[in-house]
Amino acid sequence: MLLSSVFAQAQLEIKQPEKQIKISDVGQLISAVVGTLLIVSALLAFLYLILGGIKWITSGGDKAGMEEARNKITHAIVGLIIVGAAWAIMTLVQNFLGVTIIGGQMELPQPF
Repeated sequence: MLLSSVFAQAQLEIKQPEKQIKISDVGQLISAVVGTLLIVSALLAFLYLILGGIKWITSGGDKAGMEEARNKITHAIVGLIIVGAAWAIMTLVQNFLGVTIIGGQMELPQPF
């Protein structure tokens, strides 16, 4: 009985205010979406490359399996090149036009 009164007093009510996302700038939304899509697509292409390598290893010399693995690896590399080119083009556009497309301004390290 004594413990129940202690537990009753120890209960706290925690109220969390409703979280609302307010978009004040459409450019920030587009920037976040483009950056996220670039990261996700690069990770998926890399995962596809790894799966192609695993397929190559587990094919056991089977010509059809090796051909399928080779195609998977080739497609993954082409995907990574496309993602890299898209990132480079967006970086060039944001540097030339002075707009922020992905993240923020990229700073290159200064030579000594």
